[in-house]
Amino acid sequence: MSPDPSTGDRGGENGLTIKICAGTGCVASGSLKVAEAFRAALEQEQDFEGRVEEVKDLGDAEVGITGCHGFCAMGTLVAIPEINAMYCCVGTKDVKEIVETTVRQGQLVERLLFENPADGRRCTGEADIPFFSKQLRRALANCGEIDPENIDEYKGRGGYEALARVLHEMQPAEVVTEISRSGLQGRGAAGFPTGLKWQFVSQAPGERKYVVCNGDEGDPGAFMDRSVMEGDPHAVIEGMCIAARAVGAQQGFLYVRAEYPLAVERMRIALQQACEGGYLGCGILGSGFSFEIDIVEGAGAFVCGEETALIGSIEGRRGMPRPRPPYPANEGLWGCPTLINNVETYANVVRIMADGAKEFSRIGTEFSKGTKTFALTGKVNNIGLVEVPMGITLREIIFDIGGGIPDGKEFKAAQTGGPSGGCIPAAHLDTPIDYASLQELGAMMGSGGLVVVDESTCMVKLARFFMEFCVDESCGKCPPCRIGNKVMLNILDRITEGEGLPGDIERLEDLGAHIKRTSLCGLGQSAPNPTLSTIRHFREEYEAHIQRHECPACECYKLVTFFIDEALCKGCEQCKEMCPSSAITGERKHLHQINEDLCLHCGSCLSACPTEAVQRK
Repeated sequence: MSPDPSTGDRGGENGLTIKICAGTGCVASGSLKVAEAFRAALEQEQDFEGRVEEVKDLGDAEVGITGCHGFCAMGTLVAIPEINAMYCCVGTKDVKEIVETTVRQGQLVERLLFENPADGRRCTGEADIPFFSKQLRRALANCGEIDPENIDEYKGRGGYEALARVLHEMQPAEVVTEISRSGLQGRGAAGFPTGLKWQFVSQAPGERKYVVCNGDEGDPGAFMDRSVMEGDPHAVIEGMCIAARAVGAQQGFLYVRAEYPLAVERMRIALQQACEGGYLGCGILGSGFSFEIDIVEGAGAFVCGEETALIGSIEGRRGMPRPRPPYPANEGLWGCPTLINNVETYANVVRIMADGAKEFSRIGTEFSKGTKTFALTGKVNNIGLVEVPMGITLREIIFDIGGGIPDGKEFKAAQTGGPSGGCIPAAHLDTPIDYASLQELGAMMGSGGLVVVDESTCMVKLARFFMEFCVDESCGKCPPCRIGNKVMLNILDRITEGEGLPGDIERLEDLGAHIKRTSLCGLGQSAPNPTLSTIRHFREEYEAHIQRHECPACECYKLVTFFIDEALCKGCEQCKEMCPSSAITGERKHLHQINEDLCLHCGSCLSACPTEAVQRK
């Protein structure tokens, strides 16, 4: 599918199309109000006779919404493709100036263009902004380009053409073969070969089969699948339809967590439009193939991202994993063969069937084909959603796309794969991002969460954070996960509070290895990963906590001494008012002091001080 930028735009001939990002991040920043302000301003412009004709042959402007561009740190984003402009951090107060300067006069509003911190240069469109420079958008090709609530715009960029070809020109077995030849691996977590999974389901005996889309994206900081559902919902539907045709399914379920209300709303709109357009239902596109999709809203349990727990939830039971085999490909929903892939996988299916397996496999490495989306978060300048070719290095993602580490601090590690992943230290910044390379480092691809931490981050505390998440989200069905991870959390608690004991590191390693071997599902099996990987790459930090009762990053407050810098203290008394133990003394507008004998090491003074006079050592 080769998108045609001239197709699907909302502007008239020679007109401007003002595209406003309406992904969740920009909506939270007020993008829908910005869209309303643009429409109101343009209506006022048209009220004045001859005003529109003054737009230097650019014609009338038309306003519309799109899905996520990915450059979330700069929202609200406003793109005007006809003049190659992308405005950043736009508020309603900026709308009038854009209309006056850009719509009327055809000139750019320089102050709203992205400023490259490397050289201070103002960048115009996406191609000029470093954040987009090394990206290769395939699964996200339509996000930021089309109105996700308008099926005609999706069709205008080749939408549903792949489905038509599959229905009228190919046999189901040929579709499975094409997916296998592409080398596509499941983008949910484990990277299982997609074509092989489809083959298992297609060959499984049974008159009734199901196709499920796993949109239960529970990793902290992850928003890849959510952005696809919000920005390109018809790609998910088309991918599921192609999969259903390939494996012989008649019913599909889209499982989305209820915390994604915008994704749910846009998927419902898209499903209705697809039904009305003949892309779902009986006899799709005049063929003998029928397929329907229902949405199931999950309650937000992280464990329901595991496919057997997800199946239980769809069936109306508590989401808890079950032993495998039998695998869902043979006995899934209601005992029937069931195909389960995640949102990004189905979006890639559409690309493969439109452009061909050979084109898809041309991108990436020998054993990891195509592109991968990542939610780039943490201590990085350009937070956002990125899609890069497999094999790109971690350094390129963090420094070339992400813009490096804020405040001039040093990169320390990147956590990949969410709470079940592992940490990659600075020594491996040039590691290519693919499934095998990450596993060798004790990390994993996962669904695509990528959290960057700098030198001020305590790796023991970070491991404790992810372990606490996994303990909270454990379904409790199997003892290794229910008990073992809790014991690991208790040990990490002691270490971060200055009560670590000799042998604690070895206890964590032994427990982690046992839990990985014996837990029932992927959550338990991978929960020790952050702890084990931080011990592997940052063992000296654990030793400092246990042997010297020190936190090198000064993040574990129980191991930190607080003091007040007399050059910075203004005597505002805010730290004194917040201290729960009356450990801070001093009169207003005079230097304050901290009594170490009374200090509880809670950090309240640190967060209360407006001048950064309270410091740690």
